[in-house]
Amino acid sequence: MRRDNILRSTSFRLALIFSLMFISAFIVTGLIVYQLVKWEFQQRQDQTIQETFAVIAAAYGDQDIQDLLDTVETYTRASGDRQRVFLLVDPSGKVLGGNIPDLKFPDGWSDVDGDEMQLTDDEQYRIFSGAVDGNRLTVGLSQRETKNIEAIMLQSFGWASIIVLLLAICGGGLITLRVQRRFGAVRGTMEHVARGNLDARVPIVGRGDDVDLLSHDINDALARLAATVDGMRQVSTDIAHDLKSPLNRLKMTIDEALAKQETGLTVIQELEAASSEADRINETFEALLRIAQIEAGARKSRFGKVDLGDMLQSLDDIYSSVAEDNGQRLKTSLGKPNQVILGDRELLTQMYANLIENAICHCPAGTDIVVRSAADAETITTSVEDNGPGIPEQEHDSVFRRLYRLEKSRTSPGSGLGLSLVKAIADLHGAGILVENSQPGLRIKVVFPRIGQ
Repeated sequence: MRRDNILRSTSFRLALIFSLMFISAFIVTGLIVYQLVKWEFQQRQDQTIQETFAVIAAAYGDQDIQDLLDTVETYTRASGDRQRVFLLVDPSGKVLGGNIPDLKFPDGWSDVDGDEMQLTDDEQYRIFSGAVDGNRLTVGLSQRETKNIEAIMLQSFGWASIIVLLLAICGGGLITLRVQRRFGAVRGTMEHVARGNLDARVPIVGRGDDVDLLSHDINDALARLAATVDGMRQVSTDIAHDLKSPLNRLKMTIDEALAKQETGLTVIQELEAASSEADRINETFEALLRIAQIEAGARKSRFGKVDLGDMLQSLDDIYSSVAEDNGQRLKTSLGKPNQVILGDRELLTQMYANLIENAICHCPAGTDIVVRSAADAETITTSVEDNGPGIPEQEHDSVFRRLYRLEKSRTSPGSGLGLSLVKAIADLHGAGILVENSQPGLRIKVVFPRIGQ
């Protein structure tokens, strides 16, 4: 068996696409979460700065600049690590207190690097500046912790992305190998079939997934293929048996005619017998060709509305006298009117004629033959039933086989194709066909779907 290239397999490509989609979704989601967390930290930091600004400004409640300055100095001493910065400037521009130089900060918010304020140059500060009764108060907070948290988040997200990527690739690879094994079993089965082993079947895991459903369909198709091939083999064997005797008889008749011709005797009788034998051989081949054409669906173009009740009544008019001459009784029992299907009237007529003729030919005198039809909301069921000798139940599945005959000696007239033609016509019309014992006798049912079903 040719080894599969896993990198070129559809399952691997689908797993890879799924992994890429999953990673892309993870990255996009992670970036959104990162931005939301960053924005939340920014809002909390700004809120802290505004609250500190409000507390310091509240110290100027009695219009005492010294209280305001003392508060600024208290906060400045408490921030020895310069994580917080403060600045108080009077209306004349004189620096009254704080731990940073006066950089003429604009009103409101601003972001300032630490080196501009003669602080650590690798930090950035969030600054808020505003007026307090003519004095300018500036409060700032280092973004070191925020940046550290952001760095931790980015690092964690990076490692998580790598882990997810590895898991996605490994998971995709495992899925690919599993699918490849199951499809490999399908390919192995088909290779066995290609070598002529029609009994090979795809193993069913039993999970009921799409591969199991596909395996069921393939096994059903293989079973039908095996049945078709067996049928063809059986037909070939039956044709050989059926034609061997008439061809031998034809050769013997011709040899006898040649012998008579040499002695000057008339050979008219032998020529007529040879012609009749040749006609029977031609009829067999014509019947086989007709069955093949019907099975190919070539006659579906001639489908139209056919009233089965009307057609069966016409056949009753034709075959009643034939059955009577044979010492039998033919009865027709029709159900409700308007038993209409889509079909080929000529083929359907031939199908029921074959069934009636089959009953007449194989049943003794005194037999009752009944043709029935009944309809319900979904189907129209027809049957041809007799109370003759019937056939063994084990032969029910074989009677529709081409050239099959219950009489193994094949000495009686007939080609064994009548019921094969019936089956082909029923299949063409999408009808089910059943063989039942009527105790005594035989019943053959043909069930059609109603128009629109």
